[in-house]
Amino acid sequence: MPTAEAVSQTLSDHFEDVKEQIRENCNLTNISYDTWIAPLSFLSYRDGVVSILIPTDNFLQQSYLEKHYIDFFRVFLSEQAGINVDVAFVLPKETPSAAEKDAQGDAFSAEETDTPLPSLSDFSGLNEKYRFDNFVVGGNNNFAYSAAVAVAETPGVTYNPLFLYGGPGLGKTHLMHSIGHFIGMNVPGSKILYVTSEHFTNEVIEAIRSGQKDSKIMSRFREKYRTVDVLLLDDVQFIIGKESTQEEFFHTFNALKEAGKQIVLSSDKPPKQMETLEERFRSRFESGLIADIQAPDYETKMAIMKKLGEQYPVEIDDGAYAYIANNIKSNIRQLEGAFNKIIAHSRINAVPRITEEIAADALKDFLYPDADRIITYQRVIDTVCEHFSVSQEELLSQKRSAEIVLPRQLAMFLCRKHVPNNSYKEIGSSLGGKDHTTVMNGEKRVAELLKTDAEVQRTMDVLLKKLNPSL
Repeated sequence: MPTAEAVSQTLSDHFEDVKEQIRENCNLTNISYDTWIAPLSFLSYRDGVVSILIPTDNFLQQSYLEKHYIDFFRVFLSEQAGINVDVAFVLPKETPSAAEKDAQGDAFSAEETDTPLPSLSDFSGLNEKYRFDNFVVGGNNNFAYSAAVAVAETPGVTYNPLFLYGGPGLGKTHLMHSIGHFIGMNVPGSKILYVTSEHFTNEVIEAIRSGQKDSKIMSRFREKYRTVDVLLLDDVQFIIGKESTQEEFFHTFNALKEAGKQIVLSSDKPPKQMETLEERFRSRFESGLIADIQAPDYETKMAIMKKLGEQYPVEIDDGAYAYIANNIKSNIRQLEGAFNKIIAHSRINAVPRITEEIAADALKDFLYPDADRIITYQRVIDTVCEHFSVSQEELLSQKRSAEIVLPRQLAMFLCRKHVPNNSYKEIGSSLGGKDHTTVMNGEKRVAELLKTDAEVQRTMDVLLKKLNPSL
């Protein structure tokens, strides 16, 4: 049996080898390895327990390591030691030296120890409920999550800008708020600003209008945005093409980047797929890291719902979770909506335990898994917008860019073929006031494409299944 000193020396000497074994066996990307594993160091071995030091007092990292990697460390450290060992991840404040410092009492002044943690009001625009510790990580979002954590831990240094993209309701906004909260809590005094592109645009318009009377208003607007430490701008795609707004954003982006401040952007698609995006924006957006978020897989949907379920005292069967996961295909918002509906149903009916049958009954008007749906103009519009990740405003607008025209024409075709009691005039009216000849031409073009274009045929099949699974 080796002595404790010998085991400690062996583990200290081979700790980097153990980390490399974890990289290989867990198939970690460079970003995941650099975020979670690389910063760790061997601290001590005592009474059969290997203490591993996390370099900063980051309880989120401690929790994540315990959940995802502790078993791997146990296995590979035991192999190196030649005996079975247990593992503990230790924060700096939990080390013996930190405990001794706390015991001295006079090491910290009353002013330092009584300083309150920053509150939500210190971080402009952030939503209290969106944090890293309630973000469910899965195969669909692991890369984006790891990138967001890396940015939060080293703002302005790692991946600047960070560009998150994906369809609606997949977690982009959640990650942006999480970054803001993490930086705000760990870098006191940081000026953090979250804003939607719509809000930014409205402020630009108001600054221009009011600036005609007071020249200081535009200066105050620019100072607000160009002096922050972290700018989180959601749905940046809606700024593109609005000349005055995108010009202000261009100079704001440059000012922050040159000052080493962190920029995080989100969009429904990557820069290379934004057809109207100017090259000066494209090159800047692509100068940092681009990370996508896909629709959640079955396992991730189950994990999200079980995390939601922890908030309620009612017992929920796995069959009920599975029923929702199998019937919600598109995004997390719908998933949460379905879950909230079964909770409300259980409360109204005093149900102590939610089974698959109860979930199906609660959601019969929400999911329509087997019954025919009544297809309306609005249902067609919502389905097409969700599928193509375009806003209703864009679909109903007069824009004629390729990324809008085809979805609009598909909507015309679907309305004509599947909405009861329709007319070209009514369809045109429902689609933003288009005249009947535009609808006729749209229907005709789609009919021709369906004969020759395999991609359009596949898209139509998907849209029909979303509108009504029985079609």
